[in-house]
Amino acid sequence: MSGTRGSLGKLVREVRACTLCAEHLPLGPRPVFQLASTSRILIAGQAPGRKVHASGRPFTDASGDRLREWLGVTNEVFYDAARCAILPMGFCYPGTGRSGDLPPRPECAATWRAQLLRQLPELRLTLVIGQYAIAYHLPEARGTLTETVRGWRAHWPTVVPLPHPSPRNNLWLRRNPWFAKELLPRLRERVAEVLAATAGGREQIEL
Repeated sequence: MSGTRGSLGKLVREVRACTLCAEHLPLGPRPVFQLASTSRILIAGQAPGRKVHASGRPFTDASGDRLREWLGVTNEVFYDAARCAILPMGFCYPGTGRSGDLPPRPECAATWRAQLLRQLPELRLTLVIGQYAIAYHLPEARGTLTETVRGWRAHWPTVVPLPHPSPRNNLWLRRNPWFAKELLPRLRERVAEVLAATAGGREQIEL
């Protein structure tokens, strides 16, 4: 176990020092993510926004507030790397385009993602947020994002596809009331179930 922790620590230091995409990043590189070898839930998002780049902490914005509500967890639980890993498809803020933030830089996942995921042996639940994360974690998924999210039962209980919790998706949420009625209650139950057990499945973690 100590060897695993050591290799993870070395890898995390390498990722945090990464400047691979520096010339493409308007605010410069600042990788934002969290994980631990004991993480049981993986939150696979898109890329940090401007506010997250400034804070250096994942989901410190309106999207994060909504996501924590969807999951039914407190800030304390959400930001506990021992329980929740947060690995966006791109670790640095990619800049803004005409219709919002630019896509995650593709070099990031290609360089680091597989290495980091191998350091997460205790994962029990992966939350896949948005089209870029879905393309990576659910390559077999076909159709639109809405169709993939609506077909969440096909991947249950280990992987759950989700729309992005950004306020930009308010219209999508209004047009798809089944998401709040059908999926979110089950998602909260599953998150609580996963967090309630240690790797041995016996001890309880108070939420």
